[in-house]
Amino acid sequence: MRVWRGVAAGVAAVLLSSGLAGCALFADGPREITEQFLAALASGDTAAAAALTDAPESAKATLDQARTALEPERVDHTIEHVGQSSPAAARYRLDWRLPHGRVWSYTADAELYTVDETWKVRWLPSAVHPGLAARQQLALRVETPRQAPVLDRDGQALLEPETVVAVVLDPAHAATTAGPLAAALNPLDASITEQSIVEGAKAAGRAYPVATLRQGDYLKVKPVIYELPGLRFGEQRRLLPVDSSLAEQLLPAIRSTVEEQVAGGAGWRVITTDPGGGEVAELHAREAKPADAVTTTISRRVQEAGERALEPVPGAAMIVALQPSTGELLAVAQNAPADQQGPIALTGRYPPGSTFKIVTAAAGLAAGKVTADTPVDCPATTVVDGRLIPNNDRFALGTVPLSQAFAQSCNTTFARLSTELPAMALTDSARDLGIGADFVIPGLTTITGSVPPAGSIVQQAENGFGQGTVLASPFGMAVVASTVAAGRIPVPSLLRGAVTEAKNLGAPVRPEVLDALRGMMREVVTGTALRDLPGVRGKTGTAQYGDGSNAHGWFVGYSGDLAFAVLLTGAGSSALAVEAAHRFLTALG
Repeated sequence: MRVWRGVAAGVAAVLLSSGLAGCALFADGPREITEQFLAALASGDTAAAAALTDAPESAKATLDQARTALEPERVDHTIEHVGQSSPAAARYRLDWRLPHGRVWSYTADAELYTVDETWKVRWLPSAVHPGLAARQQLALRVETPRQAPVLDRDGQALLEPETVVAVVLDPAHAATTAGPLAAALNPLDASITEQSIVEGAKAAGRAYPVATLRQGDYLKVKPVIYELPGLRFGEQRRLLPVDSSLAEQLLPAIRSTVEEQVAGGAGWRVITTDPGGGEVAELHAREAKPADAVTTTISRRVQEAGERALEPVPGAAMIVALQPSTGELLAVAQNAPADQQGPIALTGRYPPGSTFKIVTAAAGLAAGKVTADTPVDCPATTVVDGRLIPNNDRFALGTVPLSQAFAQSCNTTFARLSTELPAMALTDSARDLGIGADFVIPGLTTITGSVPPAGSIVQQAENGFGQGTVLASPFGMAVVASTVAAGRIPVPSLLRGAVTEAKNLGAPVRPEVLDALRGMMREVVTGTALRDLPGVRGKTGTAQYGDGSNAHGWFVGYSGDLAFAVLLTGAGSSALAVEAAHRFLTALG
């Protein structure tokens, strides 16, 4: 008996000397409980964290609410100090890693004490944050700054933030609501009809967004549609064109490209709220940071001049304008029939017709086959390997300088010239002038065109005057005109500060070739309705398509630091394209 009493006394002495008297021999101390509480809070195991407190039900409700309100991606914790005697004070740091890179960091305190030889966290909401009191909740408030506008090169607004109202229909009410809703909205958007609403609602199977209206338009129709059954309305801010008819193929692409950039940095606050949801106190705040305006290379003045020049044209028509010295895109204008087909000024591929004689002439000049003054034959027709090639209306000039054959657009001359060149000559010359170049322009999709190597002598002859297998877009031909003007292929751009990636660029065109082309292109203009505009240089083009019974009308050229391409599809000849170019240039002064 004395032996066991001695052992017990020894154990008691050890416990006393270790400061663990009053605790179970293997129980966790206050630091370990604090660590377990914080680790459970950080991991989202609110039940485990609450179980370590003296009020599990209340603790879990508060911890759940905090995590729901803040939606943390991660919570880091660091213990700074924990006392060892009961009651023990604990101090720790919490770092809430919230979505969108937001971080909320602070120091909090808790108290621990022993209950039946077990350490517990005395539950108070201040264990989550010192500013959180009983019967209060945490809330995250996001403050979105006003979107920045999108400007043209001169600082004029192209896109501005505006309030819009979404009109959304419950399909269950389509039968009764579609008629009066269509009657109200059709004057604003002709595509909205009773049938389109019914079919759209049926296809959606759930809430169907009928329209998104500018606030001014919504207010006009609100008295008629607000009480219609099955409708609900939602407001939001969106970047919208200052003129709904302006640059319809450009501005939507620009908006989708810069939406994040113009949104700025959202501000955010963590607050406490009372049971009614009213704000009590601000615990943390980060101010919103509005973005700077985005500046494009587009000139609203040039864009509007192009659109007005195309208004009288009944068929699809387009104008692309570039600044040769910088490559900056100045305008992409299309009329309504063209807009119905999408951004065809940038991506459409058409036979370039006689405008391609710029490429053929450059190839002949570079090869030393001709100069601008070389006498060449321009018969009414010529035959290449059994293929009859005529001039337009079979006109004939006889023997004339190359510059005159170019100005009068002799198909026969350029068909013959192309057959005297190497098989790759036209492909290489086109690439040196920009056709076949691949530009990755932030905000735009573009195609310059293609000039594949001819598979036969007949095809090479047809390619020589822009028929055959040669295709180009108005954008591509504007690049050609810019190259002649600037002496190098421009790298097009749309957004200031954004970098265009350029691939498949050709070699620089020799200066003497460029000089000859420029002189020949001026001679073209002096024989057209553009003769009264000094300094304009260009090339007309009539390009047959389909069965050859109809033709597109082209004019490509430049004036000063403005290069452009005009295409009127199905116009029959280049004359109407020249007239559109005249309206465009005179509007610019």
